[in-house]
Amino acid sequence: MALKTLVKISNVTNLSDARYCAGMGVDMLGFSMDADSPDYVEPKKFAEIRGWVAGVQIVGETTSSDPEVIEQLLDTYKPDILQVNESALLPYLSTKSSGELRFILHVDLAQLTLDQLDTLFQTGATDADYILLESNSPLYLDDELKATFQRLASRYPILLGIGVSAENVHELLDDLSVQGIALSGGDEERPGNKEFGELMDILEAIEED
Repeated sequence: MALKTLVKISNVTNLSDARYCAGMGVDMLGFSMDADSPDYVEPKKFAEIRGWVAGVQIVGETTSSDPEVIEQLLDTYKPDILQVNESALLPYLSTKSSGELRFILHVDLAQLTLDQLDTLFQTGATDADYILLESNSPLYLDDELKATFQRLASRYPILLGIGVSAENVHELLDDLSVQGIALSGGDEERPGNKEFGELMDILEAIEED
């Protein structure tokens, strides 16, 4: 199975989602390593799920800004890719990992103006392999935002995590030239979380014939 673009699934919490997504050909499966997250996957369950899926990159997701805490999580989970929210952590962590670990910088668009977003890319994106754009509150993907994404995507490896639906995914990929898209797994419905049915619709929409 092949998909038209690179796809990351965030907040995977169970084996059935992980196996379905891996079978559909997604590139990255993300698991929360934070014990205080509602989507937390404890190490034993994480290892079990990881043992069942093949051919996907495993992303360890954390919102921690403490390098020591993150290093402990890396020792425990040993992900292929680390996702963090703080660009300032990346230079330190990339030195520590001797170039073996790849990084996703998670950006909450709800917290930034477009100018701040530009500055963040110019100053903090250099050590990230991907920059994931999401929003923790509802955000309308208007023409100004699309133009900004298009401009940034021509220079940076962006994963688009907002405004994607089965109806518009092809148009967004064509118009914005982003590196890929990010969708959410997770058990429960929260603002910004895709229910699994919609996630399936989007993956089926971008299947290559």
